[in-house]
Amino acid sequence: MSLRFYDTARAEVRPFEPLEPGRASLYYCGATVQGMPHVGHVRSAIAFDQLTRWLEARGLRVTVVRNVTDIDDKILAKSSDSFREGAADRDPSVVPEEQWWALAYRFEQEFQRAYTALGVRPPTYEPRATGHIPEMHALIQLLIDRGHAYPALDDSGDVYFDVRSWPAYGSLTRQDIDDMQAAPDADPRGKKDPRDFALWKGSKDTDPATASWTSPWGAGRPGWHLECSSMVTKYLGTEFDIHGGGLDLRFPHHENEMAQSQAAGHAFARFWMHNGMVTYGGEKMSKSIGNTVSPQEMVDAAGPRVVRYYLGQAHYRSVLDYRETSLQEAGAAVSRIDGFIAKASARLAGLSPAPGPAGAADLPQAFAEAMDDDLNVPQALAVLHTTVRSGNTALAAGDDDAVRSSLAAVLAMTAVLGLDDAGDPAVTGTGAEGGVGRALDALIGDRLAERSEARSARDWARADAIRDALAAAGITIEDSAEGARWALSGD
Repeated sequence: MSLRFYDTARAEVRPFEPLEPGRASLYYCGATVQGMPHVGHVRSAIAFDQLTRWLEARGLRVTVVRNVTDIDDKILAKSSDSFREGAADRDPSVVPEEQWWALAYRFEQEFQRAYTALGVRPPTYEPRATGHIPEMHALIQLLIDRGHAYPALDDSGDVYFDVRSWPAYGSLTRQDIDDMQAAPDADPRGKKDPRDFALWKGSKDTDPATASWTSPWGAGRPGWHLECSSMVTKYLGTEFDIHGGGLDLRFPHHENEMAQSQAAGHAFARFWMHNGMVTYGGEKMSKSIGNTVSPQEMVDAAGPRVVRYYLGQAHYRSVLDYRETSLQEAGAAVSRIDGFIAKASARLAGLSPAPGPAGAADLPQAFAEAMDDDLNVPQALAVLHTTVRSGNTALAAGDDDAVRSSLAAVLAMTAVLGLDDAGDPAVTGTGAEGGVGRALDALIGDRLAERSEARSARDWARADAIRDALAAAGITIEDSAEGARWALSGD
């Protein structure tokens, strides 16, 4: 095995050897379920889904843990807002008088829907923070016993991690403690140092009674950073292979996670992997300046398979910049892939031997080398499109053996990249009519690509003829700035 990944903690690409031969363990940070998922959330999930699929393709059995943060200051604040008069009128996402736990569960379901639509497979375990309070108490006590945590000096019921007690604090992000800002998660009057962060937050008069648990230090709730350390240890042990998450989580979240876990005597993550952000026209997406695009808006514009392709096409560590033409370009790429699959499948239908299911053995060597090299998806996609072109050449030449080989390779690559699992079950093959649905999607995609070429050539008669033929078959075409989409008439 020649896997190599970039380790944020060491700031280098280095060989990956799993802790346990034949198995790999991955924990990546899931959502704080305070609102609807944004593109950063789903890009991260797609990146680590691709990582999981590739580890499996390399013969490893992978245990994946993705947490749900279902208790947090922001969740409580959003719930509190829902009790204010007129809140629902000002914000359509507000449910009047919604309890914090109901709000968290509602948005957790929205995340699940987004993950499913985009082909992100469920993790092995998906623990919620509220289900692991005893484990958090045990970790806090261990840190106190080892001299790295202390109850608040102002009797507030808070418990803090003593950052100056741990000499390695700041090593993940290569910062000096004295250059860091104060931790904003609790009143600094109870801290030895303003940078100390909360492990446990004592209950406040403004907190709902249901958002409080008894503890040796008083009633309260866990700090954000503590939650992940407690859950990952329960499901993967005190040492595991990979900890992942978005680049924005490196500090303070992952820095604090690493410090408290190692201070407790845990080896913790052997690799730290972080995915890059999504920007809009070179600028950070921000609601305040109105340049955000939600995952659902993308899906509505181009369909889930195109969105999966778009969000997963860049190197996971790079910035992915969204432009007005991004989904149209991704859609054209998906149509080329699907067009070849449809034509090759039709060509080989009924031939002996019949095409079998594609597997890891069908992956081109160049594709495998790219994925081994720090999950280089852009290079892997280049191999995929080269194989599609070769397959189309073989189709034109009537070389069925070459068509068969190219089709197996393309199907194996699209499976690793997760393109087969994105979309409606009837299209992706997860439902009873999946095979028919996927073939239909591929065939129509090929026709839409032809129509797009005709429109580009201003051959309006040909373009209209394709549209009319699809309409006669019960297919409705909708044109938009992001490209053409199809639906069964009446859907």
